[in-house]
Amino acid sequence: IKVPKSATGSPYTSHLSVVLPVYNAACWMEECLQSVLHQDFEGRMELSVFDDASTDGSRALIESWRESFEKRGVSVVISGHNSAKPKGVGFAKNQAVSQSSGRYLCFQDAVKMNVVVVFVITLKQIVGCRVRRVPEDSTVRYTRWINSLSPQQLLTQVFTSHGPTVVMPTWFCSRDWFQRVGKFDEGGKGVPEDLVFFYQSLRRGGAALRVDECLLAYRYHPNAATHSVLEETIWGLRVNFLQERVLGQWESFTIWNAGKQGRRLYRSLSSTNQKKVMAFCDVDENKIKKGFYTYEESKERPKPRIPVLHFKESSPPYIVCVKLDMTGGVLECNLHSLHLKEGVDYHHFS
Repeated sequence: IKVPKSATGSPYTSHLSVVLPVYNAACWMEECLQSVLHQDFEGRMELSVFDDASTDGSRALIESWRESFEKRGVSVVISGHNSAKPKGVGFAKNQAVSQSSGRYLCFQDAVKMNVVVVFVITLKQIVGCRVRRVPEDSTVRYTRWINSLSPQQLLTQVFTSHGPTVVMPTWFCSRDWFQRVGKFDEGGKGVPEDLVFFYQSLRRGGAALRVDECLLAYRYHPNAATHSVLEETIWGLRVNFLQERVLGQWESFTIWNAGKQGRRLYRSLSSTNQKKVMAFCDVDENKIKKGFYTYEESKERPKPRIPVLHFKESSPPYIVCVKLDMTGGVLECNLHSLHLKEGVDYHHFS
C-alpha cells in the first residue's frame, strides 16, 4: 500500500490502521491475521481489533499473534467486551476505529483476507478492489457484478439490491473522510451498516473507486451478519435514496417492468413520485394487453390507472426493475437498442 507523501510527518501515530471487528471467527482468524501480517506496506501500520463478545476464544487467539506483528513493526491494539450479547458490526467497527491512530483506515473482516492494495487516495474517496469469492461457486451473479462495474457504474448502480458498489470488506478511506461522513449505524443485528454509511458518503459528495485487481478473498458462509438483514429493510433504504437522488429531480418517468417488482416499487413511492409515473413498460404481451395497472390500495377516487406499454412505445427516463444478468442478455439488448445513457436516461433498481 502506498500512501501520499503528505502523510509523512503527520500528527497521526500510524499511516494506516487495519480495522478488524471480530465475533466468533476463530476458525478463520489464522488465515486473516496471516494476510494482514504479510501486507507489503511502506509506512507505519497498526492492527486495531475490537472483539464483540466472542465466545470461541477469538480474542485470545489474536493476542497470541501480537509478538509476530510487533516484530514486523506493526503495532497492535486489542479490546472488546464480554457482555451476554454482541452489540453488532457497526458498534464493533466504530470502536476499532476510535481506538486506532492511523491517518488512513483499511476495513478488514475476519472472514475476508486482504492481500495487497496499491493506490493513492484522495480525501473524498472510498476505495475498493476486485474480489475472489470463497467458495468459488457462491453468489456467482453478485461476484460478477462487483468485479465488472465501470467507474461510472460505481455511482449509477447504487440503487440495486446488491448493495454498495464497492464491497465493504475492501474499503479503504482516510480518517478525515470517515469522520466527515459519521460513524457506522449501531442499530445492531439486522442493520446494513455498510449500505447506510455508503449512502451517507455519497450524500456528502464522496466518490467511489475500485482498483481493478483481485486483492481480496471474500468468504461466503451461512452465519455471516449479512444474512440477518431483512430484505424489507434494504428495500426501504434503496427506495428512499432513489427518491432523494433521482426521482426528486425528474418531472416524470417510466417504470420498466409491469410485473411484481415494478408494481412494488410504484406502491413504495411517495404520492408525489407516484404521480410522476407516466407508464409501466414491459415485453410481456399478456401484461401489455391488459392496458393499465390499477392501484387498488390507493385512497384516491378514482383510483390511479397507469398505462402498460411495450418498451418500444414508452418514453424515458426509466427506472429499470428487471434484474441484470438474468434474462440471457435480453434486457441489456433492449436497453442498448434505445441508445440510452445510464445514469441520465435510466437507472437500475433491481
